[in-house]
Amino acid sequence: MNILMMTNTYKPLLGGLEKSVEYFSEEFRQRGHRVVIVTPEYEGAPASEKDIIRIPAVQRFNGSDFSVQLPIPGGLAEALGSFKPHIVHSHHPFFIGDTALRVAARYNVPLVFTHHSLYEENVHYLPGNEQALKQFVIALSTGYANLADQVFAPSISVAKLIKERGVETPIEVIPTGLRVNEFSRGAGRAFRKKQGIPADAFVVGHLGRLAPEKNMEFLTRAVTLFVRKHPQAYFLLLGSGPSEAVIKEIAAKEGVSERLRMAGTVEGKEKTAAYHAMDVFAFASQSETQGLVLTEAFAAKVPIVAVDACGVRDVVEDKINGRLLEKEDADAFVAALDWIKERSGPERTKIRQACRKTAGQFQMDKIVENALAAYTSLSVRHGFIRRAVGDSKWSKTRRLIQAEFGLVRNLTKAARRLVSVTLQG
Repeated sequence: MNILMMTNTYKPLLGGLEKSVEYFSEEFRQRGHRVVIVTPEYEGAPASEKDIIRIPAVQRFNGSDFSVQLPIPGGLAEALGSFKPHIVHSHHPFFIGDTALRVAARYNVPLVFTHHSLYEENVHYLPGNEQALKQFVIALSTGYANLADQVFAPSISVAKLIKERGVETPIEVIPTGLRVNEFSRGAGRAFRKKQGIPADAFVVGHLGRLAPEKNMEFLTRAVTLFVRKHPQAYFLLLGSGPSEAVIKEIAAKEGVSERLRMAGTVEGKEKTAAYHAMDVFAFASQSETQGLVLTEAFAAKVPIVAVDACGVRDVVEDKINGRLLEKEDADAFVAALDWIKERSGPERTKIRQACRKTAGQFQMDKIVENALAAYTSLSVRHGFIRRAVGDSKWSKTRRLIQAEFGLVRNLTKAARRLVSVTLQG
């Protein structure tokens, strides 16, 4: 099967979405399928990449780390050359997502869309009325999902949410899997030593993009209160992003800067070692649909303290594999970290075993097979329709017109929501 992955973000960015595209692509290729990835140009991307098509883009859009594609009518078809996709898989509902719909129409193949994110939680990168923009983005992503032939939801809670929002396209829960055994062992002690963290310290860790949509300000306030309370506690942060300055500022204000460790971006064995250097993983993002770092932490047997949210509630079980808090409350977060710290040896062992059991539900092999089964079923159904209707030049033109009309209609509907909410405000 020829699979065309189309995404607004990819390596060298190292977030959950980028990892999802990478992991699935690798697994599909290992099973004999050909995968081509279409993504914008990025600073620092390798000069030579196999089966990756980079398209022109505006770098560091509005001060973020993201690129935004420039329109290239007809250019992508030329870049694809002899590659004829059987499935087009879109990972965003706008920019390259629009192009994905056009490509699917051009080649008369099904369009799959993974609803990776709660996109409305990222509108702080855009100028304008935040509440109105949130409603605009919700309407845009919901409408785009209804233009696809199949929607993948990374978790049950997200599947429920987008259905409530009006997604009528068939939804299948396909989370991002991971190779669980790769996280079984890690040089945690060596990582602590490298970061200047004592072997007997209690380490609260976090790995991910350090950005407002990850709720880093609240998380830092809560964890620094815990660190201030416990002289042997440390806060270990892995990743980078625009919230780095505010994190340092909060730690300084609470007087715990000397026990804050910001180790930057880590990958491979170093990332696994970082997880094994932690006693607990702290998480407060409200924008996740799955949170790949949560399953990675569980695979390393690290319990999690998190605030209830989509995706999070699907994996964190309160007082089983961590603590799940009903709402954002710094004192409650500190108390939850205290609860983890106070567990006896046998209790900690039981919690760590529960973490590993949860991670086992995300073993990559099974999830990849489910995704391929969905592709195959969709392709077969679409093939029956294609043979019944035919594929004349007029049919192709009609499909392209319908695709453009669908995009315009979706944008118009979302824009009306934007204007309506703006006027009400």
